Amino acid sequence: MVNKHYPAEFKADAVALYRSRPGATIAQIADDLGVNRETLRSWVRADDRRRGATAGSAASVAGSRASGSVEDENAQLRRRVRELEEERDILRKAARYFAGGDALVNRFQFVADHQQRYGVKRLCQIIGLSRSSYYYWRSTASARAAREATDVALAGRIRAVHAEYDGTYGAPRITAELHDAGLRVNRKRVARVMRRFGVQGLRLRRRVRTTVPDPAAAKAPDLIGRGFTAPEPNQRYVGDITYLPVGDRGFLYLATVIDLHSRRLAGWAIADHMRTDLVIDALHAAKRTRGGLHGAIMHTDHGAQYTSMAFAAACQAAGIRQSMSAVGSSADNAAAESFNATFKRETLQGRRAFTDEREARLTAFRWLHRYNTVRRHSQLRQQSPITYERKARPAPATLAPAA
Repeated sequence: MVNKHYPAEFKADAVALYRSRPGATIAQIADDLGVNRETLRSWVRADDRRRGATAGSAASVAGSRASGSVEDENAQLRRRVRELEEERDILRKAARYFAGGDALVNRFQFVADHQQRYGVKRLCQIIGLSRSSYYYWRSTASARAAREATDVALAGRIRAVHAEYDGTYGAPRITAELHDAGLRVNRKRVARVMRRFGVQGLRLRRRVRTTVPDPAAAKAPDLIGRGFTAPEPNQRYVGDITYLPVGDRGFLYLATVIDLHSRRLAGWAIADHMRTDLVIDALHAAKRTRGGLHGAIMHTDHGAQYTSMAFAAACQAAGIRQSMSAVGSSADNAAAESFNATFKRETLQGRRAFTDEREARLTAFRWLHRYNTVRRHSQLRQQSPITYERKARPAPATLAPAA
């Protein structure tokens, strides 16, 4: 009702209605009738005084208090419902930020984007975040932006080096390249940026056995003893054969002669067979590169080509002492095995085989020469073999083409 001057009959009926409904509260009756709650309460009190019902008056006061308590409880429940609904909405929005992983930076960014509506305190409570951590993150935003810009620039230079070396270099060699270009950067940072931007070096492939020993052949003693170093060039060499898969079933074979002082590929030969001529051609190529091999040690496995009389005669003619690893022990010829694994990993780059023989030969030719001249070697403080030799003394003639 709009009228605030109620007739006595209306007041009496309102009080009677309240008394006729023991479970109802003054607030409910007043709302039903459209009158002020305190007005109805004063009418009830006046009626109590008129009737002299002290006990009734006390009960009315108790009922009023109970009514107030229920109202407060209802108000608290409504507030709690609103809080839960708000929390649900916040978590739904936060889920979009955490779709790519619940990283701490995602939580910080979520609070930053929604603080105007919900407040920092409320958001941090719901998603389990320390407010001090958030404020620190916000205060360092400019420093992070600068670091992000430098990481993007570094990633560009890393990709350029990675592409220049056919996608074969990992963090250590890329770091060395950047150092030579005048950029002082930590290897761990290079590795971190590579991981972040998806730049990867090549990994080892499963090794396939190519050594076929001849049980009846003569064996030479092990003069190396897994000591794959040499104080000077042209003193100790290791040799081995590896295969180049071509097409569906074809193979080419690569024989190598590697100097243990500088890891330089002194001689090599490629053929479509594994006869003794292959390893002899590689030995002759090394002799041309060095201008002579007299007094050097040639360490190999027990493959039939290396235990043959023809190879022994070639070594004797060149003044070379033969050395052989233990039968079936790849560790005794680890330097050559490591070279072969690197060669196949970086030339095949995950493929099962070369397309044809021409591609295999040209790819091998390019890689073998780059190995000596530009490819960085982890055992040489990230220098190429020829660079390593030149820093110690004037380099001999370059690697001659093999047969």
